[in-house]
Amino acid sequence: MAFPRFDPRQQQRGYQIRVNHRIRVPEVRVIAADGSMLGVLQTHEALRMALEQSLDLVEVNPKAEPPVCKILDFGKYKYEEKKKQAQARRNQAVVEIKEVKLRPKTDDHDIDFKVKASRRFLEGGHKVKFTVRFRGREITHPEKAHEQLDIILKQLEDIANIETRPMMEARAMSVIVAPKPAVMQKVAQLRAAQEKARQQAEKEGKAPPPEPSSADLPEDDDDDDDDDDDDDDDDVQGEGEGAPKGEAKEEPGSN
Repeated sequence: MAFPRFDPRQQQRGYQIRVNHRIRVPEVRVIAADGSMLGVLQTHEALRMALEQSLDLVEVNPKAEPPVCKILDFGKYKYEEKKKQAQARRNQAVVEIKEVKLRPKTDDHDIDFKVKASRRFLEGGHKVKFTVRFRGREITHPEKAHEQLDIILKQLEDIANIETRPMMEARAMSVIVAPKPAVMQKVAQLRAAQEKARQQAEKEGKAPPPEPSSADLPEDDDDDDDDDDDDDDDDVQGEGEGAPKGEAKEEPGSN
């Protein structure tokens, strides 16, 4: 069975605003530059009126019968639409899922470090996924992971709700928590204040204030060796105390 040849010209394109000579219907309903309604006019007549004012004839409602067009500055119109879209994106609440990785051998000090980082994420309006990864024979003792997750959830119960209960995913146990409504309300108020400050700075011609960002935890060592040393086991999410990767430790007595 033969398939039709691919023609790139047949690819679907997004909605394109028709302007001036691209408006090919015989007549349109015209709105003047000052917002007054001029009524239904022949398209060539409406275009002539726009050109006489050094403006453009822009189709603003193609689904109407006849289509509605407005006489305006198309360049300024595109700029205003772009600003509206950027404003809508800023106002949109984006919730990310931050992942915090642990091992069954992660000690209490490192767990406290991860809890503090998780609180920052939650207070920033993000969800947090805790993942305890097993290596080798550690998979035979899932109760250790349950204990760790219970400790963490208890320390975060004042600002977080459990969204998914601890469950096994291949060789890992994970749980997801989400900020409580009161926390999200504070985040919304903070974002509104930041947007107000940004608009004020833009109005005064100053540089907008930097947007605060919660730094992610460093990536975990993802090796799956079963015979890792204890120091390697705790090298999760960047809280290890050894030399940075790529740097050799100096041996005692060496010059």
